[in-house]
Amino acid sequence: MTQKKNYPILYSLRNCPYAMRARIAIYKAKQPVLLRDLVLSNKPEEMIAASAKATVPVLVLPNEEVIDESLDVMLWALNETDPDDLLLSKSDDGLTDLLNLIHVFDHEFKVALEAYKCAKRYKENNVAECREECEKYIQMLEQRLALSEHLAEGFLFGEKESLADIALLPFIRQFARVERQWYLQSPYPKVKQWLNKYLQSPMFTKVMAKHPLWLETEEEILLGLPTQIK
Repeated sequence: MTQKKNYPILYSLRNCPYAMRARIAIYKAKQPVLLRDLVLSNKPEEMIAASAKATVPVLVLPNEEVIDESLDVMLWALNETDPDDLLLSKSDDGLTDLLNLIHVFDHEFKVALEAYKCAKRYKENNVAECREECEKYIQMLEQRLALSEHLAEGFLFGEKESLADIALLPFIRQFARVERQWYLQSPYPKVKQWLNKYLQSPMFTKVMAKHPLWLETEEEILLGLPTQIK
């Protein structure tokens, strides 16, 4: 019988972009982690005790170490195992370049995206202005992806998928959903191709699978595998 104590525990919210990217990295790293799905209106006491921040994702390791920032969870997983070399280990400045791009999107694009989402939700008169602020960053990605247009599969750092791709993915997905019809007509063919490739992938289907809430069933789901541990 599988022992629960041998696995890290991930507290997660299915549609939270931060939890989403943590799950993607864990899946890519092929790290067995027990997934506990929750809703923010009913947080497990165990999660609150582990992290005073009490927001997802929260990863509790078997040694009781707690990692509660999504990028740190991603780095933990890929430092454990990185079969696809998403950290670009063969490049001298690879990881630094990845983290610099992620920092821009986490601290600049995310602010613009929240303003855009709020403007659309509350039918404010500055939706186009907010969208244009986001587009500065979308254009940056379009230019990066255009550099690899001769490749069968282009990524943000050339022909290799990287940490940056999976870290930005959930937020670009959010951007695409704010004004769906506008996005479909938008002049960003490379970004649309890149995003669509991910959204239609088996990986995305697995990490976005809907599971019973842990507080209701106490069933342990092994992330990435159709295994339940009673």
